[in-house]
Amino acid sequence: MWLGPEEVLLANALWVTERANPFFLLQRRRGHGKGGGLTGLLVGTLDVVLDSSARVAPYRILHQTQDSQIYWAVACGSSRKEITKHWEWLENNLLQTLSIFDNEEDITTFVKGKIHGIIAEENKNQQPQGEEDPGKFKEAELKMRKQFGMPEVEKLVNYYSCSYWKGRVPRQGWLYLTVNHLCFYSFLLGKEVTLIVQWVDVTQLEKNATLLFPECIKVSTRDSELYFSMFLNINETFKLMEQLANIAMRQLFDNKGYVEDMLLPKPSKPLKNISALKRDLDARAKNEWYRASFRLPKDERLDGHTDCTLWTPFNKIHIPGQMFVSNNYICFASKAEEACHLIIPLREVTIVEKADSSSVLPSPLSISTKSKMTFLFANLKDRDFLVQRISDFLQKTPSKQSCNNGGGRKKSCGDNAHEEISELSPSSPLAASPVSPLNNQLANFCTDEVPTASQGLLKLFGNNTGELVGSKGAKETMKEESWNIHFFEYGRGMCMYRTPKTRELVLKGIPENLRGELWLLFSGAWNEMATHPGYYADLVEQSVGKYSLATEEIERDLHRSMPEHPAFQNELGIAALRRVLTAYAFRNPTIGYCQAMNIVTSVLLLYCNEEEAFWLLVALCERMLPDYYNTRVVGALVDQGIFEELTRDCLPQLSEKMQDLGVISSISLSWFLTLFLSVMPFESAVVIVDCFFYEGIKVILQVSLAILDANMEKLLNCCDEGEAMTVLGRYLDNVVNRQNVFPRIPHLHALLTSGDDPPVEIDIFELIKTAYEKFGHLKADDIEQMRFKQRLKVIHSLEDTAKRSVVRAISGDIGFSMQELEDLYVVFKAKHLMSCYWGNHTVSAQRDQSLPYLEQYRINMEQFKELFASLTPWSCGLHTPVLAERMFRMLDENKDALINFKEFATGMSGMYHGDLTEKLKLLYKLHLPPALSPEEAESALEATRYFTEDNATEEAAMREEKAPRDGNPKDQEEKGTSPQDYRYHLRIWAKEKDSKKETIKDLPKMSQEQFIELCKTLYNMFSEDPVEQELYHAIATVASLLLRIGEVGKKFSHQPAKKADDLKANSIQDPVSEEESPTSDQSQNSTVEQYSQATPEEKASGDIQVEKQQQENQILVDGGGEGPGSPIQLFSDDETKDDMSMSSYSMVSTGSLQCEDIADDTVLVGCEAGSSAARYGSTIDTDWSISFEQILASMLTETVLVNYFEKKVDVAQKIKEQKKVERQFSASSDYELTSVSG
Repeated sequence: MWLGPEEVLLANALWVTERANPFFLLQRRRGHGKGGGLTGLLVGTLDVVLDSSARVAPYRILHQTQDSQIYWAVACGSSRKEITKHWEWLENNLLQTLSIFDNEEDITTFVKGKIHGIIAEENKNQQPQGEEDPGKFKEAELKMRKQFGMPEVEKLVNYYSCSYWKGRVPRQGWLYLTVNHLCFYSFLLGKEVTLIVQWVDVTQLEKNATLLFPECIKVSTRDSELYFSMFLNINETFKLMEQLANIAMRQLFDNKGYVEDMLLPKPSKPLKNISALKRDLDARAKNEWYRASFRLPKDERLDGHTDCTLWTPFNKIHIPGQMFVSNNYICFASKAEEACHLIIPLREVTIVEKADSSSVLPSPLSISTKSKMTFLFANLKDRDFLVQRISDFLQKTPSKQSCNNGGGRKKSCGDNAHEEISELSPSSPLAASPVSPLNNQLANFCTDEVPTASQGLLKLFGNNTGELVGSKGAKETMKEESWNIHFFEYGRGMCMYRTPKTRELVLKGIPENLRGELWLLFSGAWNEMATHPGYYADLVEQSVGKYSLATEEIERDLHRSMPEHPAFQNELGIAALRRVLTAYAFRNPTIGYCQAMNIVTSVLLLYCNEEEAFWLLVALCERMLPDYYNTRVVGALVDQGIFEELTRDCLPQLSEKMQDLGVISSISLSWFLTLFLSVMPFESAVVIVDCFFYEGIKVILQVSLAILDANMEKLLNCCDEGEAMTVLGRYLDNVVNRQNVFPRIPHLHALLTSGDDPPVEIDIFELIKTAYEKFGHLKADDIEQMRFKQRLKVIHSLEDTAKRSVVRAISGDIGFSMQELEDLYVVFKAKHLMSCYWGNHTVSAQRDQSLPYLEQYRINMEQFKELFASLTPWSCGLHTPVLAERMFRMLDENKDALINFKEFATGMSGMYHGDLTEKLKLLYKLHLPPALSPEEAESALEATRYFTEDNATEEAAMREEKAPRDGNPKDQEEKGTSPQDYRYHLRIWAKEKDSKKETIKDLPKMSQEQFIELCKTLYNMFSEDPVEQELYHAIATVASLLLRIGEVGKKFSHQPAKKADDLKANSIQDPVSEEESPTSDQSQNSTVEQYSQATPEEKASGDIQVEKQQQENQILVDGGGEGPGSPIQLFSDDETKDDMSMSSYSMVSTGSLQCEDIADDTVLVGCEAGSSAARYGSTIDTDWSISFEQILASMLTETVLVNYFEKKVDVAQKIKEQKKVERQFSASSDYELTSVSG
């Protein structure tokens, strides 16, 4: 490549000049290429350690002038061919021009200008998009691609200097982190280390410090552990590795690979040595933290953050912290953890103004909202720029707000929603009986013509709470009053100051009347509801009457959702639940519906109207409990792993016992998925839900640990899982809420598990208090870190389970062992995954999680051809891709251009296992449609004729439709016609089921062109075999024999159909008399002709073999007249036209065989010397045909052919080599051991 001219002071240091002229030098790096000796080793080591560009470009061209001591590098190259091209261009285009100049400075200026012009022209022709990556980084990316053989689509994220510990010896080198791989390269004094690990294979990432490895990163795969140390910035490296491994896990889990964020703002100036991808990943990590900390919608992007102070009116101080600005929100987090959090939606902002600075209050900024709250920020570093950014975002904020006209008490979405509820209801639901509001609701059911329950069902179906009496009523009133005071001091709605005081009130329990509002507030669901007015109504309208698997499951579970609660013992509650669940399944088909969603949603509907419940469900499924409610409940399994880890840390004496009993996996899923709602009395569990919406998953883990701690003694004395489950079940059944104002709802679980002893009641508030006191050290950031670690384990565990399931499902039909199948599955999956990130994102890269495991990974033809080439025992040189295409077409039974693992393993097994007959049958089928494409075969019509000639007439219509697939009768049930009579289908199904047991008589006959293709394949297969010559002569003998048999068969198959008796008489004489003459006349000529046109290799085998073959041919001819009855037996009966006894072979000679050299391989064209088809280039004889039985019988006469097809080939070795190629496992275990000897 051309370089912008750079000064070089020492031209010959570490470089050798190979070519020179008065103005230019062509140099090679010392030690590159052959030889080099000690100097070469030292230079190579130096290049690696110092990360020299000479590693990638060991050739360069320097510009020089005679009197100057300064040289200018103008070009470099990775190969001699590349640098020679540049050298020749310079000689042809510049040398004559430069000789005209008198002044040397002018020469140098002209050369520099010319080179800059060439570079500018090249850049103009390349992609116009702004390349942000700095030059040094591009150079590193080129080194990475060259060193590890990566394609251009593989992007480098960053690279670091570090040491890899091989045993106890550190190897200093460079670690390259790409989107899909971790790569390491080191070259020290002739010892080379090359490591390549796919991120999807990483099972564990740890940063630790030991005596042996000072502050190192440990990367674990299934079969190796790699240690890297001596990083300049180990924290940055580890964080980036975690991100990339997480993206890879996401790809395995939900098929979402890394997609660069195109909306990321461009930097004002290029950042030194930071790639666009690294910047993108850093921004992504910040965005995720920002959204999680402030519970913001998942499309919110952080624009920037700055240090500042916030004036807090409730305690009259300036709190130091950070302000975060994004496209729709301004947020504040105090530096003292949880001292104060603030979220200001820009839709609520009315005024942003710069106040006057003073020594007490420098650079203040005042923000006012519609709810008459004013927030005062100060100590802002770049206030003018910040105000400009906020103004820009405000201009983009929609002016029309759905919740803009609240009452005097509070101007926030929450209050408006509740005020609108009271307007919609014609009578007060609190003062009426449960029956009348139901009628009113049904009468006034519509908002925008979509029926919705317009308020929480508890208000309709709870008892009369208008007049709360007694101590419980007084306590509830006091709670409400405490919250009203809090609202007065700290604000109400989204813009409320969130402080430790807020948490205190939450832990004491949220009043029944405020529960829905505060759940929406703390979960962030308000924001999404406010910014998507009418969204839920539209979804309900779209999903009405739509049927899917999710709706079927929803219908089945509707009446199992809190059946003990009166709200769900009637159609109003059931209909509301149905609409919310169906709308969510319609919004997010990836999740659709999962068991446990019905229980959680039914509780949400008790306190919120339908739209609010829907947005709370969105917040739960998509943000607060990520990946919980999918087909494999991955999120719940991840948190279960965290729970096990916390049990080991916090309750070590109980941990081992729980592992032995296997209880944690049983309890945690039901606890986490339903937030304790299914295992605890409703009025108690709902208090935990209060805390969950404020604190997140941390509370669930704390309470779970507190429950185990409270039952430690009993659990330690348990003998089995059942006993432990009973202990925990009874404990949870007796967790009570003594402050509950409603009558206690009978808990079905409690009725089933109640024992003889009177239960000891546990107050829910005491349990939560204990959980916070004993396990309050848990932090949200720590839990996220643990989630990453557990996600690696869980997804790898699920993938292993899937692999075992697939292998078990197909092992009965396939000849491979279980271990071989598992290894094949790994290679197959790797090929699928490569299509995800190196392919063109076709349908093969899309993995549908709803499909059975067997169908989830599929590959297309190009990927299959690559696998076939490396795994097949039938290597055919240049012909291998052709054979692979035929195999793919034969295996692709549903014609979707993709094959799954079972189809792939079936094809591989056919080549590796079975006897000679089975392998030949597969090879035979590979040369018939559908494996043989129309371009290769004579015509589709002819192929169909061969396929359908023996079919019964009553099935003709159906069979005609399926003709190209009759060689592969699986899955044909789906393609048939659909008559009314089900018995017809049963008959067809029975026939097709029987037809799967395919015998050699069922195989259709092969045409002459198909037979020639088969001969081509066989010749190519034998070309690399040790006994190549013997195989060539054997197949020549067999092929010429079969060609003559086909000629004989053609004459019999074309006898007149009438006069059956005459036909029998004629068939005894005609064919024999017609064949005798050419057979005897041509027997000598055929061998001579065959030898004269044979390949040089065959001629080289000597005259002895020719003589021997002539003798064999003569024997065949001599015996030909002795068996005239055989053809009669063969062709007189239509039922046995495919069958040919061995005596029929004795009547024909090897015939004439022409051999041509096509595509460097021997290809057979069989013909009869006296026939019109004998001439080279003539048309193929369309009446000629041969059966599989004839081919098989002919093959059996040649021992060398039998031995070839029956020899065993070890598939394990080929799989191991393929893994090396695909980088499927850590190359340290395979590739690196071969490259690092010593």
